[in-house]
Amino acid sequence: MIKVAIVFHSRSGNTYQLAVAAAAAAVKAGAEAQLYRVPDLPNPIVLDRKAYAELNAETADVPVATMADLVAADAIMIGTPVHFGLPAPQIIDFIDHSGPVAIPGDLANKVVGVFASGSMPHAGAQTAILALHNVICHWGALIVPNGSSVAVLGLPNNGAPYGTCSVSRHEASNVHEDNLAAIEYQALRLVEVAAAFKIGREQTTSAIQYVGHEVLKKYDL
Repeated sequence: MIKVAIVFHSRSGNTYQLAVAAAAAAVKAGAEAQLYRVPDLPNPIVLDRKAYAELNAETADVPVATMADLVAADAIMIGTPVHFGLPAPQIIDFIDHSGPVAIPGDLANKVVGVFASGSMPHAGAQTAILALHNVICHWGALIVPNGSSVAVLGLPNNGAPYGTCSVSRHEASNVHEDNLAAIEYQALRLVEVAAAFKIGREQTTSAIQYVGHEVLKKYDL
């Protein structure tokens, strides 16, 4: 069974809604899916304090993501709000701590997709996703984009081939049904690619040797 780790940060519930829909779709595809929230920062930027407090209460039982959770997964989905066209600082902070598992190759060959939620159309959701694609390249993992060839991706509120994007209009938990359909497709596609890749790897012998853990000691990581 494919194990999918859905790692997210959400400020007013929109990214969380996408993450929940992604988990349900992954399970529907026969995978084991687990939601993980990244650690918050000491002084987070909060625009809607009521929504943020309600979301914290709703997600209190969602485990906090660790590097071990990434290593244990076959596939990873990363969900982020948009912050000035970039991923949320909480996501960036979590990524910054991935060196000890990324450098030795423990995240190589993971199958990874990204989704995002922003306040307005053309306000940075796609650039936030592409920024995280850079991370996936450094991990040596496989990027699984949505593409543009499936009808659901052409619905009026969709259209991002890089990953699912939602537009909140500064409203809490305001994900359009088109976006929920897109994230379902994204999760199904991710599971399908991860399953095919896992079968292929089990039938071949890798000639690749990753850098040893002595590199971590050299740089005191």
